[in-house]
Amino acid sequence: MKKFNFRKVLDGLTASSPGSGSSSGSNSGGAGSGPLHPGGTAGVLREEIQETLTSEYFQICKTVRHGFPYQPTALAFDPVQKILAIGTRTGAIRILGRPGVDCYCQHESGAAVLQLQFLVNEGALVSASSDDTLHLWNLRQKRPAILHSLKFNRERITYCHLPFQSKWLYVGTERGNTHIVNIESFILSGYVIMWNKAIELSTKTHPGPVVHLSDSPRDEGKLLIGYENGTVVFWDLKSKRAELRVYYDEAIHSIDWHHEGKQFMCSHSDGSLTLWNLKSPTRPFQTTIPHGKSQREGRKSESCKPILKVEYKTCRNSEPFIIFSGGLSYDKACRRPSLTIMHGKAITVLEMDHPIVEFLTLCETPYPNEYQEPYAVVVLLEKDLIVVDLTQSNFPIFENPYPMDIHESPVTCTAYFADCPPDLILVLYSIGVKHKKQGYSNKEWPISGGAWNLGAQTYPEIIITGHADGSVKFWDASAITLQMLYKLKTSKVFEKQKVGESRQSCEIVEEDPFAIQMIYWCPESRIFCVSGVSAYVIIYKFSRHEITTEIVSLEVRLQYDVEDIITPEPETSPPFPDISSQLPSSRSLSGSTNTVASEGVTKDSIPCLNVKTRPVRMPPGYQAELVIQLLWVDGEPPQQITSLALSSAYGIVAFGNCNGLAVVDFIQKTVLLSMGTIDLYRSSDLYQRQPRSPRKNKQFITDNFCMRGLSNFYPDLTKRIRTSYQSLTELNDSPIPPELERCKSPTSENRENSYNRSRSSSISSIDKDSKEAITALYFMESFARKNDSTISPCLFVGTSLGMVLIIPLNLPLSDEQRFSEPVMVLPSGTFLSLKGAVLTFSCMDRTGGLMQPPYEVWRDPNNIDENEKTWKRKLVMNSPSSSQEIGDHQYTIICSEKQAKVFSLPSQTCLYVHNITETSFILQANVVVMCNSACLACFCANGHIMIMSLPSLRPILDVNYLPLTDMRIARTFCFTNEGQALYLVSPTEIQRLTYSQEMCDNLQDMLGDLFTPIETPEAQNRGFLKGLFGGSGQTFDREELFGEATAGKASRSLAQHIPGPGSIEGMKGAAGGVMGELTRARIALDERGQRLGELEEKTAGMMTSAEAFSKHAHELMLKYKDKKWYQF
Repeated sequence: MKKFNFRKVLDGLTASSPGSGSSSGSNSGGAGSGPLHPGGTAGVLREEIQETLTSEYFQICKTVRHGFPYQPTALAFDPVQKILAIGTRTGAIRILGRPGVDCYCQHESGAAVLQLQFLVNEGALVSASSDDTLHLWNLRQKRPAILHSLKFNRERITYCHLPFQSKWLYVGTERGNTHIVNIESFILSGYVIMWNKAIELSTKTHPGPVVHLSDSPRDEGKLLIGYENGTVVFWDLKSKRAELRVYYDEAIHSIDWHHEGKQFMCSHSDGSLTLWNLKSPTRPFQTTIPHGKSQREGRKSESCKPILKVEYKTCRNSEPFIIFSGGLSYDKACRRPSLTIMHGKAITVLEMDHPIVEFLTLCETPYPNEYQEPYAVVVLLEKDLIVVDLTQSNFPIFENPYPMDIHESPVTCTAYFADCPPDLILVLYSIGVKHKKQGYSNKEWPISGGAWNLGAQTYPEIIITGHADGSVKFWDASAITLQMLYKLKTSKVFEKQKVGESRQSCEIVEEDPFAIQMIYWCPESRIFCVSGVSAYVIIYKFSRHEITTEIVSLEVRLQYDVEDIITPEPETSPPFPDISSQLPSSRSLSGSTNTVASEGVTKDSIPCLNVKTRPVRMPPGYQAELVIQLLWVDGEPPQQITSLALSSAYGIVAFGNCNGLAVVDFIQKTVLLSMGTIDLYRSSDLYQRQPRSPRKNKQFITDNFCMRGLSNFYPDLTKRIRTSYQSLTELNDSPIPPELERCKSPTSENRENSYNRSRSSSISSIDKDSKEAITALYFMESFARKNDSTISPCLFVGTSLGMVLIIPLNLPLSDEQRFSEPVMVLPSGTFLSLKGAVLTFSCMDRTGGLMQPPYEVWRDPNNIDENEKTWKRKLVMNSPSSSQEIGDHQYTIICSEKQAKVFSLPSQTCLYVHNITETSFILQANVVVMCNSACLACFCANGHIMIMSLPSLRPILDVNYLPLTDMRIARTFCFTNEGQALYLVSPTEIQRLTYSQEMCDNLQDMLGDLFTPIETPEAQNRGFLKGLFGGSGQTFDREELFGEATAGKASRSLAQHIPGPGSIEGMKGAAGGVMGELTRARIALDERGQRLGELEEKTAGMMTSAEAFSKHAHELMLKYKDKKWYQF
């Protein structure tokens, strides 16, 4: 009886995909999913590789968010801790301190943040949301958590005020009422200031919502309440009555006190500022319209735009500062939003690039009854955050240490490099610092709170962002921070477009013709390459020296047309039919003949943009080496580039689109290959197609071609290009065209029968209406043909129909010949196939080590000392391990948007196949290094992040992380080594995440501390006279006035208390183990004590009632004791 090896069976089952039991059809190298062992060599290879990665190494978590908070709504500052909080319309809060202290937290409801209030120097923050809920955040931990929430049920919150060193929060509502909340327990006090009690009884109209609340600096027992209609009430909290009332014709937007508490200033909807004195409340002490035109005597000044906010800050040795936003004249409609600073007689208007959301004046003291001594103004704009230095007369701004300008131009693509060469960051910074803006304040950044250290993560990280204006930014992303290193403007290689020429010469896009689509960077050689939306590729080399030179440009004619065909029946097809009349034609891609349409001369052989022809000065940094542009062909614009790859070792760049592939030698500045996709299959195709001239009345089809690339994610840029993933999947599910059948691997079983397949009408229509785009490119030392004995330079080409072509590159042997001898590029006829568009390639050696593509070691191309000597290019080839044994020496990993396969080379045997998804598709896939082992990381359109071990494709991690709600995420999501990834979470913010368990464990140590123990500064000595006549603020006891004993309890229906996840109640579900038992016991004791306290209160109440009843009964008895019955 034959023995059965159960261990092998179990290994095979564990390596296969769960739920991928369906066959992969007639894919070359084998069908089905899971491991395949077609040959003995493959089995040997599999036994040699020990995969060390397991699920214990992986965990998904967000690390840090960079950039400007999207759609900001609120601003707050702690003057003692010196930290800043920004609230947004999406319910997010960003808390900023010194560089490295940057915290992001989110309200679960997603409601907009209306207002933020710090508990000064207490490590806590109160947020008011648009769903009428107050939240108390604990900032004494690195990840802030909500301690309490209070949901208002019957009234809408409009304004909040928390006095300094007070635990009672004033809350104004839309109905005009003012409630008071205990911050410690987050329970409403029974003390309420009703709107009808605050205004005069004779007033017949509602005063409107509460727009301002503040206690008097002179007397904490007096509260200033501002209503929207222009009414201001000075409320005495002890006597529960209005001490004085102020009325004005215009609506009030904001109020601020003079520090002495005798005057306050209001801003109004007509652009006026009114100064009121408490001694004469009948009319304003002073009324000004700062930006109104002066009128004749007796006439009212001209109205201006509303002043949305004003701040009135005093100085000991100079005139007070009056700072306000808005208030400009209506006749200056084109003027930008502005902040006005009035200091004495000087009026300075600071124009802003974006509308002002909020501003705060930073002062030396947190005490409202002292000279404020303002030193800076924080201005929150819709798309920027700036801080103005008030200590200098020209009011310069501080240099912002945070990466708030990521969105300076919209981000169109991203690239992420972890563990890159360590000297790159210093080199890029030394070049970029020379081009920084000047004129900043020479003082230190005033938002300097918190504490941060580098932590355990030490490897360098670089993020590259491409933008819509053609700029590229390099960022230092080491240790979860972000700092801009260097900015490159790619548009400088092109001539500036005139207004009348933009629509005529660049019809491929109507806006942003320089937008960056794809980025390719070789950190070792420092060669940088970009492709733009106007169908161009620019190659840059890095130099420390400035040069003045002409920009070399090449033009590539890359166009593929499919014409109507008549399909013959299989029995009437001759062995070699008349190709020109029956099969799709591919016009000569390098010809230059112009065609004439019926309406006139059509555009042909012209690029979308014009490269500068004069010598150009190039500063140190990245300097343009070569510009490659695709040309118009017969009135049709060039299609956008969908794939890009470069090899510094070979000196070759390759790019493709939906028409075909182009390969360019950037050392000799020559075009090596310019070929339609179908022509790449010709070496194994008996039905050779010859070039044909197109029909004059040809209708070019651009709506139904099959293309997967960045143009899918540019609906606003690609006005003339429309692609559909649905059409792509339909093509993938349909029968494979004969051209593709004939392009299968030589190991396919039915290869010899593929030539006689009939061309059905459905297949012909696919050929006619679709295009096979080049979606992935990869340079590597590999085996170009089956059973090759030696490796050679190769270019792997992946298409949107799942085909993989291996193209050998014949390079000159010596370094001297490389600059003169031609490079030969010819498709080899080697094909592999997958399901879905190909996304990425990678290679491993026979020991399971990830092979890096060869590269050239960087040298400065403009170094004069090196040019005087004879030098040679220093290449690092990273070839597979050499061995004299017969067998395979290399794995090739290929991932498409549906499945992943591992092939063994040179036998081209498919060892493993894993159907990653059937109902969705992969957006981004990369082979990355994790703990010195390789794995395949995928991000799916349904939001799943999946990790697979290599080479077995064994699933390790599958987490439903983020559903694809925005194409921005699909366009910018990228993985890199060491368990790092990122994506653009909003138009202004980058979200970084990790899938490394080690980094998740160490993340707490890497984050900054928001709260640091600092002593509250002492109040200034008021002096004897001020203490005697300065009011009764020092003796005011809020606890006695607002506490339950005096004010009673508020109505339960008015607001609902909700314990937060950071409170004791919120930790009930999180408690576990011994500590959990102790916590639960303590909670039970607290609850029991609370119930006993409530019972005791009820008992005391009953006793009080009984005593009152006994007293009244005794009094009644004494009253009627001596009366006769007839006297009643």
